[in-house]
Amino acid sequence: MEIRATAWSAAPVEFNLAENEVVIWRAALDFDLAVPRELEATLCPDEQVRANRFHFSHDRARFIAGRGILRALLGAYLNRDPMDLAFGYGPQGKPELETDKNNHSLSFNLSHKDGLAVYAFAHGRRLGIDLESVDSEFPGEEIARRFFSPHEVEELLALPADSRAEGFFLAWTRKEAYIKARGQGLQIQLNSFDVTLTPGRPARFLRGIDSEWQIITFLAAADHPGALVCDGPLLTHPRFFSWRPSI
Repeated sequence: MEIRATAWSAAPVEFNLAENEVVIWRAALDFDLAVPRELEATLCPDEQVRANRFHFSHDRARFIAGRGILRALLGAYLNRDPMDLAFGYGPQGKPELETDKNNHSLSFNLSHKDGLAVYAFAHGRRLGIDLESVDSEFPGEEIARRFFSPHEVEELLALPADSRAEGFFLAWTRKEAYIKARGQGLQIQLNSFDVTLTPGRPARFLRGIDSEWQIITFLAAADHPGALVCDGPLLTHPRFFSWRPSI
């Protein structure tokens, strides 16, 4: 799917999630202090402990907001109290809902960057989502030479110099999203598969990935490209929503 300006809608009145679709949300993590406190009340003791480990208060507030919003969205889709949700973690730390008959088919993933978070939800799919910020000062070409495939390095260096930072981060979001979807972390080497990275061209896998996987690209904000990777066919176009606090 080609990356383009993304139309983010207000939250729907009813939180319906069809069996054949993926829904992507974005949310700002910086609010007045009252909002993180309200969200903090939904966190479990383990999440509260993790929040208290942050040295800086703004990092703590962002963690609380990110997890609280995740609980709010999951609770809305499952019609459950956000405080009652329990999480488990895969071998590489990927969060998932504790399995029971009410929620085993709902999958999700999340990412955040610069005080902005994105969340993906679907039924019965493996999901991975990543969000980055295009930084022209980041040594992307150096990192690409070390970790990307030869074909990706060639495509990156063929871009105009002023487009290479964007190309690098487009590739990074797509690769990271796939690794997160698989839940295997660094066991999957970045150069073991190829993705397209030229700005303005469709995002797709070129090598090393089974045909069941697909890439969905989006812009969460200016210079903040994101990618979602999921398995299985999609029969509807993804829906995009912006989360807002209710107070």
